[in-house]
Amino acid sequence: MKLLNLVFALLLFSPFSSFAQGENMKEKREQIKAMKVAFITTELDLNSSEAEKFWPIYNAFEEKEFELKHLKMRSFIKRYRDGKDKMTEKEASVLLSQMETNEEEFYVLRKKFILNLKGILPASKIIKLKKSEEDFSRKLLLQYRNRGQRKD
Repeated sequence: MKLLNLVFALLLFSPFSSFAQGENMKEKREQIKAMKVAFITTELDLNSSEAEKFWPIYNAFEEKEFELKHLKMRSFIKRYRDGKDKMTEKEASVLLSQMETNEEEFYVLRKKFILNLKGILPASKIIKLKKSEEDFSRKLLLQYRNRGQRKD
């Protein structure tokens, strides 16, 4: 999952020089999402009934996860960058507390997500989901690296 976070962080922090590039990035995110859906569905060997119940829960989880891990963290990082030379110890302490709260929210979100999945998937598939997410992230990063090497 950390590799996927790295890829999304790269996508989020990449400067866009034009609207066309922004649209292109949106298309790429959609392509990645479609690839991930296919990959996870195959890896978990979801039947149609499981998939029908699983994907709405997974998509809602991913949306909230994205908000917690990327949008909020990006605001924390921006606040740090904007004030790092002027930040008082008290301001740094408040920022750290907010970051810890964000991490706790993510933990609770993940716990609730797993609890929701227990009514849909067997435990073995829930465990396999975590591995599948990591495998997908690794595969995506390798594709990204390989594409960069071909351009040299």
